[in-house]
Amino acid sequence: MADTMLYEAQGLQLDLSKITRLYPAAIVEGGGAEAQVSLEWAELKKDEVRIAEYVLVFDFDPPGEVPVQRKLLHFETKAALFETMQALSDIFEKAYKGA
Repeated sequence: MADTMLYEAQGLQLDLSKITRLYPAAIVEGGGAEAQVSLEWAELKKDEVRIAEYVLVFDFDPPGEVPVQRKLLHFETKAALFETMQALSDIFEKAYKGA
């Protein structure tokens, strides 16, 4: 993989070569509180909570450490989230094929 793979979106510049964790999530509202949950959980509980938005979470901290360098991309729809996930998948695939 390249030493640096910059990806720009939503005003953020992210070095994809330094990601330690990358995952989708939903921000849900229920009972007066807001929480980040897995997409699967949000779908299971969609009758009990409101999905406020979808996020793609980029962690840059070493595994096991408290994530202080976390960045999020925000999406109004799951389709928009999945579109960005596919674009990132294409970037990683090209980078690894070229390595």
